[in-house]
Amino acid sequence: MTSFSELGSPSPGSTAWRALLALAVVFVLLATTGWTAIRSHRGGADPLSVSVSAWRHGSLGGHRLPDPYASPRFLGRWLDSLTKAQRDRLVHRYPLVVGNLNGAPARLRYRANRIALTQARDIERRRMRDNELTPLGRHDAGRRMHRYEDLLSGKRQILSFDPAGAGRAAEVFGDLAHARRVSVVVPGVDTNILTFQKSDRPYTATVGMARALYHNERAEAPGTHTAVIAWADYTSPAGIGMDAATGKLAAQGALRLRALVGALPAPARVSLMCHSYGSVVCGVAARDLPSKVTDIAVAGSPGMRADRASQLGAGRRVWAMRDSGDWIQDIPHLEVGGLGHGADPLSSGFGARILSAAGAQGHAGYFTPGTTSLDNFARVGVGRVTTVSCGGGAACTAGLS
Repeated sequence: MTSFSELGSPSPGSTAWRALLALAVVFVLLATTGWTAIRSHRGGADPLSVSVSAWRHGSLGGHRLPDPYASPRFLGRWLDSLTKAQRDRLVHRYPLVVGNLNGAPARLRYRANRIALTQARDIERRRMRDNELTPLGRHDAGRRMHRYEDLLSGKRQILSFDPAGAGRAAEVFGDLAHARRVSVVVPGVDTNILTFQKSDRPYTATVGMARALYHNERAEAPGTHTAVIAWADYTSPAGIGMDAATGKLAAQGALRLRALVGALPAPARVSLMCHSYGSVVCGVAARDLPSKVTDIAVAGSPGMRADRASQLGAGRRVWAMRDSGDWIQDIPHLEVGGLGHGADPLSSGFGARILSAAGAQGHAGYFTPGTTSLDNFARVGVGRVTTVSCGGGAACTAGLS
């Protein structure tokens, strides 16, 4: 990444000087023009924190419960040692903890999150009729109540759920427990429980992205056991504001992403599909991800907080794509004093394999069915990397077998 010491004293007209000036303009605009959206903050105690506290003071069969943030392997072995009745007791007593417990079997987490979602829905239903709330507060409660009902519909597989703040969630498509190829869709700014899925322009939201990718992967490799995770389980920046220009939320999200990957089935090969600010999260996480993560593919990236693809894991394939009409190409690709996210992943010096994004149409269209960009994501996800469509005339499959 570029630092002040590396820039030295740039002369007017130099590339470094123009980049610094662009960053200064962005900073002033973000600070003065109201681009930054305000994330809603709801009163009351954080339900997950309350549940974790109760867990820490709880016991089962006369023994204290383990640290809920212990290693997934340890927690998995501990859960395997319990009887079905004991696991059922934990699910009903601490649904939010079990629903977010890395190391717990996926189906146990799905069950726990159905209970947690039901409880959260009932709370919001009561808030809808609470005359002590403002009309805006009751409207917000209604939107959340309907979102929770959506997540409870059918046989949806909710892998994680946290109603605190703007809300977080993750959903699985496919059989995660037996998957040999797992793709994780990591979205960008303005991702929360209310934007997790959309009726209008569904493929611009995390659920629509993951669902489209899962269907494409099944079509690409029908004989391969695949699963796709719609992972909106980090606090993303709200709007194109200061949080989006810095790496603070990416660093926090990276910790959560590493925890998720560490809990995925050991035999599975994992690919990260990272959009926009999600690529910053993936870039920060990459340095400490296990070798089961074989590929990182980014679209519409503002940078990955790395100078070169080789810094994102030895032997790991890094792919990048960008539509010609994507506005993200106009942002300054450097990092100065914490602002910006470093080198452009599509630059020749970065060393990523460049994929075609044909059909994507702008910043939010990379997962739309029928696009080459989605086809490429799917081929990377199922390991058919020699069949991808390269972009920019580059031989992105060179050296692959």
